[in-house]
Amino acid sequence: MRKRFPVKLNWTEGELREGLRCYRAQEFFEAHEHWESAWLTSKEPEKAFLQGLIQVAAAFHHLQRGNPRGTRSLLERARVRLERCPACFGGIDVSSLCKDIEGWLQALEAGGITDSRTYPALNLRSRHGGSKAGVTKS
Repeated sequence: MRKRFPVKLNWTEGELREGLRCYRAQEFFEAHEHWESAWLTSKEPEKAFLQGLIQVAAAFHHLQRGNPRGTRSLLERARVRLERCPACFGGIDVSSLCKDIEGWLQALEAGGITDSRTYPALNLRSRHGGSKAGVTKS
């Protein structure tokens, strides 16, 4: 039986940092591009996790371009992928992220106005269990 060690991705440098910065600046296409560079060289389970984040970023790029159907499709796929992860994975609060995604999916399915919704936050879990804030939609 293989021992599982906690996954820790470094969000303070390189492509992960740049992708996080872009995501928080609502530059979703650019976030997707940075994370894809990291995804290409990663191994499982990080690879599947990063693919979920890439799908979230791509979903909101679609929303910015006026494609709610594409947004919903990508968020559904991201949710399935991310729900397979532990509540905290790679330093990200996945549990909160999945709840945010679910709220967006419900709003999109109902055809509700999404202009005032906040984008799903990517909260980094601190060493002491607290989280750092994500991003809001303006």
